[in-house]
Amino acid sequence: MSEQKSTMPDWMQDHIKRYQTDPEKAHLWDSALGGSKGLIPTLLLTTKGRKSGKPHLTPLIYSKQGAGFAVIASKGGAPAHPAWYLNLQTEPEVEIQVGPQHYKARARTAGPEERKRIWGDMVKLYPPYDDYQARAGREIPVVIIEPKH
Repeated sequence: MSEQKSTMPDWMQDHIKRYQTDPEKAHLWDSALGGSKGLIPTLLLTTKGRKSGKPHLTPLIYSKQGAGFAVIASKGGAPAHPAWYLNLQTEPEVEIQVGPQHYKARARTAGPEERKRIWGDMVKLYPPYDDYQARAGREIPVVIIEPKH
């Protein structure tokens, strides 16, 4: 087990396992576990550990944005950025799984105007993001993941 998984909450580890064995079912996550309601789309992001060089999997809520996908680096409103975000700042080449589909992709942080527009979309999808932003003490990044074709 990687260091990241040992510190990852059990429900996230379970979601990863479910996604790997039944991606059609795991693609829609029961957001009641995170303080919202309803089923919302998730993807699996694989980043390269900036210290270990090992692959790290993270399940994330996403919204489709053109040909890409937007995710939020909220870490539940913690004051520090999540490890996966720090990893992609070092190495923006990532892999994602969206349902049964796998993509090699490149991740980037959204600029101010793009962030504002996408943040609104993401809050409609998952309202707790506004609470996370209020307590984070940092601007929570919006990340765009663009598949390579």
